[in-house]
Amino acid sequence: MPIRCVRCLQNNMAIYRLLAIDYGEVRVGIALSDPLRIISKPYIVLSNNENLLEEIQKIIRKESVGKIILGLPLNLQGEDSKKTIEVREFKQTLADFIDIPIEFYDERYTTSEATDVLKKMGYDSKQRRKVIDMMAASIILKSYMDDTK
Repeated sequence: MPIRCVRCLQNNMAIYRLLAIDYGEVRVGIALSDPLRIISKPYIVLSNNENLLEEIQKIIRKESVGKIILGLPLNLQGEDSKKTIEVREFKQTLADFIDIPIEFYDERYTTSEATDVLKKMGYDSKQRRKVIDMMAASIILKSYMDDTK
């Protein structure tokens, strides 16, 4: 059953969070904004399995999400790749399951940027593997918010 986002009005401004997704074949990184959509923070890494849509739905309900930003893995020339097609198919599946807007955002270089950030924070390769996807999602979300101010 589709769900709708929870929105509250305060000073005539819709208050809701953005949720960013860094979609992967094995793991899916999730990041959330604050309700005013100023700050992005890593949230969780989900397993890409039969429970993925339900897990995303739970987060949407719990965190009052009003829009999803889905990282689109274009190649360096800005064209679709095999992975891009997989993400486009996931968007359609997700859109059939939930009832909030989903918007693509170019995710080129986000994993490499996330790796650099985590290295600077002192994470070793084993530690990075556990959080890289949600960090990449957070970078996607921050870039999206910066570009849409």
